[in-house]
Formats: sequence, C-alpha cells, structure tokens
Amino acid sequence: MKYLKQILICAVGTLAAAGALAQSPSTSSGQSYPSRPVRLVVGFPAGGPADIFGRTFAQALSAGLSQPVIVENKSGVGGVLGIDFVAKAPPDGYTLGFNNQGSVAMAPYALTKMPFNPNKDLAFITTVVKVPEVVVVNPSLPVNSLAELIAYARANPGKINFGSAGAGGITHLACELLKAETHIDVLHVPYKGAAPAVSDLLGGQVQMGIFDVPVVLPHIKAGKFKALAVTSAKRAAPLPEVPTTAEVGYPKVISDNWYGLVAPAGTPPAVLKRIHGASIAALNSPVLIEQFAKVSGIPAPATPEEYLAFLGEEQARWSTIIKAIGFKED
Repeated sequence: MKYLKQILICAVGTLAAAGALAQSPSTSSGQSYPSRPVRLVVGFPAGGPADIFGRTFAQALSAGLSQPVIVENKSGVGGVLGIDFVAKAPPDGYTLGFNNQGSVAMAPYALTKMPFNPNKDLAFITTVVKVPEVVVVNPSLPVNSLAELIAYARANPGKINFGSAGAGGITHLACELLKAETHIDVLHVPYKGAAPAVSDLLGGQVQMGIFDVPVVLPHIKAGKFKALAVTSAKRAAPLPEVPTTAEVGYPKVISDNWYGLVAPAGTPPAVLKRIHGASIAALNSPVLIEQFAKVSGIPAPATPEEYLAFLGEEQARWSTIIKAIGFKED
C-alpha cells in the first residue's frame, strides 16, 4: 500500500504539472503562432501601388513572424472583395488583409449592398502606410496656386473637368471634398483606373485632378503638370516646395491614400498581439522605410486603438461627402 500511495501521488503531481504547462504562456496560442505560412490578401491586382506596398510589408513581416507571409491578390470593387474574403476567413491569424481606406471608410456608405461590416467583422491591427496626394492641373489652365485655381473655378463655374480613377474612390471623393470646402463647381469625369485619367489630364481632355504623389510625380518633374497643393497634414518629401492645403487655408481638405492591416473578427487576442508586435517591428525597419520612400510611402505604425480612432475620423469625413453628393453604387 505504501508503494501504491507513492505512485498515486507521483501521478497526480505529473498531471498537475501537465495542466500548468498547458496553461502557461509558452504554449499559449500567441506563443505557438504561427506554425505555418501566413496569407496576406491584397484587394488589388499585382503590380499596382497596393500590391507593391503589400509585398514590401509582407517581406518585412515574415521576418518578425519567422514564417513566410504570402501575398494573394483578390481584386474587385475597389478592394472590397479581398477584405470581404478576409472577414469571412477562419479567425486563426493565418489570413490577414491589406486594406485600403476605400474598403473600410468609403464603401460602407457608397455601396448599395456592402458584403461585410468593417466595424463588426474585422479586427484592426495597425495602419501600415500613408501616401500623400497632390492637386495637379494641366499647364493650359491659367493658374499657379490653389488660391488661383479656386478663383478661376468660381469665375468659370462648370467649365473645369476633373479626372478620377473611378467613381466612389479616393481620387473622386478627394475632389468632392475640395469642392465642398472651397465652394467651387467643377465636373467629374470618372475613368477605369488612374492611368487613363492621368493620360487624359496630360492631353487636356480634363484639366485637374487629385492623385497619389508617385502616380504624377514624373509628370510634375517634367513640367507637364502644375502641382498646387498637397492634401496632407505635412508636405510631401518628393515635393518640398509644394504647400499643404492647410497652409493655404483649407485644413479640412485631407485626403491621404492609406493602407492598413486587418484580421477576421474573433482572432484570439494573443495572436493579434503577436501580429501587431511583428508589424511594428517591420514598419520600423530601415529597409522597409527606404523601400516605401522610393514610392512616396510613409510608414504609419499604430496601436489597434489608434487605428480605430483614425478609422472613425475617416468614416466621418467620407460618409459626410458621400451623403452630400448623393452617391450610391450598385
């Protein structure tokens, strides 16, 4: 009996130790994650700005997670279809989304049928990158500053056309925001992408537009476009001589293009914490900062709480404009 009692005591002790080990941080989901490659869904085609930023970020993130981060392009509806895929994926941390502002701050108010609810179906991890935009005009327009553009537009209502990369996107709504804040009447001409819009701006078929700095920078440098104002809180590094909209009296005209990182709602907190830590390390990497700068991208590391606060500001800004112009898209 003495030996049997000792055996039972040892067995109980072993089970208790095993239970404690199972509950210890070293074997929690956050510590064991990831044990296989992670998928990063980019909601735009390969080769475009979103894809370039997404792949650069994925490479840096893979170093922090010690697993490959593989980019998958699932394009459609201005980035919405890709993030919808993420919202409906298993919440295990192995499917992440590289979202743009259109899919979470514009589409919910612009689409007749939104396939997911950003505020309920997604976990927001961090903003990743911001891309400044700039007001540009064709040199045939007799203006050399934003003030002169506004004065000219007021004197010639309805006679200036602005091109955009598509109705309901940032390049469209940024101009609508400018219109609302400056009380000018300029006409929208939507295109299927930034490339044809920029091409027609070069040709004079449209006279102005607001585009990402890297998209129009070569034409500004070549003297084919006049850059009037950067629609960001700070001046753009590639265009240090161009003032911001705030500097010339319109602080509410802010329309940075930006991308962030999301996961499906319900992803375990420990896993989200692991992803966030690796993301912040990636965004502070000198290599990533240098690569982003080559395409005018500014790393934007943030806490989940800061991301949500920023998202709230963006949703308030763009929902107001979308409602004001009565825009709806099927």
